[in-house]
Amino acid sequence: MTDRHTVSEGMRMPEVEPRPEDYNPSPHVIPEGENATPLGVVGGDCRPTEKVIIVMCGLPATGKTHIANRIVRYLSFFLDIDTRIFNVGDYRRKFFGAKCPAEFFDYSNEQYMKKREQACDAALADLMEFMKIDGVRVGVLDSTNSTRKRRAHIREVLKELKCKVIFLESICDQTELIEQNIKNIKVNTPDYKDVDPDKAFEDFQKRRNMYSNVYETLDKVDGPYMKVINSETFIVHSVRGFLPQKVVHFVMNLHLLPRVFYLSRHGQSEYNLLGKIGGDAGLTEAGLEYARRLAVFAKEVVAMDVKIDEKTGEEIRTPRPARLWTSTLKRTKETAQFIEREKTAFTWDNGEEVEWQQFEGRARRNLDELYAGICDGLTYKEIEERYPEEFKRRQEDKLTYRYPRGTI
Repeated sequence: MTDRHTVSEGMRMPEVEPRPEDYNPSPHVIPEGENATPLGVVGGDCRPTEKVIIVMCGLPATGKTHIANRIVRYLSFFLDIDTRIFNVGDYRRKFFGAKCPAEFFDYSNEQYMKKREQACDAALADLMEFMKIDGVRVGVLDSTNSTRKRRAHIREVLKELKCKVIFLESICDQTELIEQNIKNIKVNTPDYKDVDPDKAFEDFQKRRNMYSNVYETLDKVDGPYMKVINSETFIVHSVRGFLPQKVVHFVMNLHLLPRVFYLSRHGQSEYNLLGKIGGDAGLTEAGLEYARRLAVFAKEVVAMDVKIDEKTGEEIRTPRPARLWTSTLKRTKETAQFIEREKTAFTWDNGEEVEWQQFEGRARRNLDELYAGICDGLTYKEIEERYPEEFKRRQEDKLTYRYPRGTI
């Protein structure tokens, strides 16, 4: 028998010259550049029919621009899709100035209507140019688009692109919330710069009434659409496709009202006391005292909603649900150890009653301190002595510096 590695005379293979280690004549090239489209989202090339244009719709002060901004942030940051908003109000201010009277929005005034249509068409033109860029997937037209006539005009103009066009209407019939939006947001826009807040509020109400007089809600003739009613009720009509459904799901889970985040450093650790960086040390006595005081703050402030009764001036305190996130490191878990985790009943804004555990702890690795690599466990003095070049680089640019073998 012959050895299994021996090749017979008739089957001898031709000798091949050795190739360099980096030999790769036909590499697999991933699209790069700012217009590269993520393969996981679009599956390769992006056809016109796979592109999406979202057209906002709704009366002023109903949260349209907020929703549009959140959609763009979600698609850009989490899905890495180049998305842009084209706000008709910005074009109106650019062409005709910010100080337009309420009468400017009167639909019976033909002169003003032509100017507003000019602003809309300019935004549409820029939107269309943006959507023609290779790799671009989503564009958002932000305006009231109050009438079926205006929306039909938009569909007709965008027909050339052969993109999916989806209308997204925000409806709010809660007077208190509308007035809050006007006072907190609208009167602080460029339209009312240096204007008395009360006069600005009155003028904006007149402007809103101009829209309300002719407003027509979305229906089937507008094609695919989604309605958001008081952030509680959602109506979705004929919306198809992977990306549009991602947007629908995201909008259905939006919080339109402010939420409060409290950020805390961990208490003093043993490494802090020694001047060392990194590591996974526990807390010192001073650190434990900080943790105890933090627990009191969490109970009395973080987990408590405080309002003042306008009539009596009395303070009304009611519990509110709170979450607790820490890193996976020992020092952060020990900082949170004294925070009470009581179970209580809450009713969400959709009427659902739940049993809630306050401050249920969740340790997340992406909250860990950056790993210091070969410098982990050293003092800054030791780093300067052992790795002077690295110490100098960090001093020059702390924001982008990465320790050798450390995390980015």
